[in-house]
Amino acid sequence: MIPAAFDYHAPKSISEAISLLGSLGSEAKLLAGGHSLLPMMKLRFAAPAHLIDINRIPELRGIREEGSEIVIGAMTCEADLITSALLLDKVPLICAAARLIADPQVRNRGTIGGDIAHGDPGNDHPAIALALDASFVLQGPKGRRTVKADNFFHGTYMTELAEDEILCEIRIASLAVGTGWAYEKLKRKTGDFATAGAAVVMRKSGETVSAVRIALTNAAPVALRAAAAEQALIGKPLTDATIDAAAAAAMGIADPTEDLRGNVEYKTAMAGEMVKRAIRNAAARCR
Repeated sequence: MIPAAFDYHAPKSISEAISLLGSLGSEAKLLAGGHSLLPMMKLRFAAPAHLIDINRIPELRGIREEGSEIVIGAMTCEADLITSALLLDKVPLICAAARLIADPQVRNRGTIGGDIAHGDPGNDHPAIALALDASFVLQGPKGRRTVKADNFFHGTYMTELAEDEILCEIRIASLAVGTGWAYEKLKRKTGDFATAGAAVVMRKSGETVSAVRIALTNAAPVALRAAAAEQALIGKPLTDATIDAAAAAAMGIADPTEDLRGNVEYKTAMAGEMVKRAIRNAAARCR
């Protein structure tokens, strides 16, 4: 189908984009990579009167280091995440996860900020951001504010981002030496959303888990932080029993939607399986 008519705007600065959002109000939508918005427009599920294309704002792109943090511009595309030497050295989980997103054509256009701001539980970056304890820098007419990933996702397509705000940056602490990480994703074919996914970031002290964060993709109407699963591991050695307990705790909070990828029972079971795989792979990277 052909989208409904709309006016196109291409601001060249964040302030210009925010001004357009303020003046155009709820009739306007931001255009990043477009892989979520444009299909919805073609199906007439979305019909914004104005599209604000933020691809021409250079300050929204790039990856840099500021002290102990890595700062990723929201309009940085997935392909650039994969090839970033800085990310590979400091936060390699992002590089590895980006390789599992869609296909090369999508990765050359799709952006990390668009993936996060859309608030789709099937997107990969929300769970990864939760596991990495990331923060998001939002800018609106009243200035900038920083929101932790734990407080950003409210429901399907619902986030902390206000209508007149733009997601500008993703900030992540560099992983300490010895940190293990993994993202495990089950999908039917290349380019598909996850049937279920799990991100794990872990530290060990000897054979005991000293710190861990676990997050789930597409296991509920929103990306989930699996706190009970984390507690099943912290202060304990990694054994089949503790890993099974963590997986069971993660499955206990799962509330997936039945669709062509599987029914509720299957998706819940696969969420547990992805947690097991991610825990084991993260542990293998601890050193």
